[in-house]
Amino acid sequence: MAKKVFTYRGKTLSELQSMSLKELAEILPSRQRRSIERGFDDVKKKIIEKLKKRDSIKTHSRDMIVLPNFVGKTIYVHNGKSFEPVKIQEDMIGMFFGELVLTRKRVQHNSPGVGASKSSANQSKK
Repeated sequence: MAKKVFTYRGKTLSELQSMSLKELAEILPSRQRRSIERGFDDVKKKIIEKLKKRDSIKTHSRDMIVLPNFVGKTIYVHNGKSFEPVKIQEDMIGMFFGELVLTRKRVQHNSPGVGASKSSANQSKK
């Protein structure tokens, strides 16, 4: 079976990479389109420039949009405690960095702590 070719709103990856930022903004969802039309601040411009030169960067900017020329690069996004690596793939185009890295851990419940219930006092002595 042949591998399915990636398309984003009817455009292949090579077509997306050859588009200008203004053309790309027209096919992105409204939130991302408005963000691009407002213009990137200095931090976001710096991220774009660094990713043209390198394959990986570290950033605190969770509100940066994944652009087509980021595909195949590794971005370390800060989750509030540490930098989490994200390998950018084609289906991540148009998402924000913050959507790709969770800030909260999943809760794992164990046995009750000391003083949590009347029976926990007996368990802590064992």
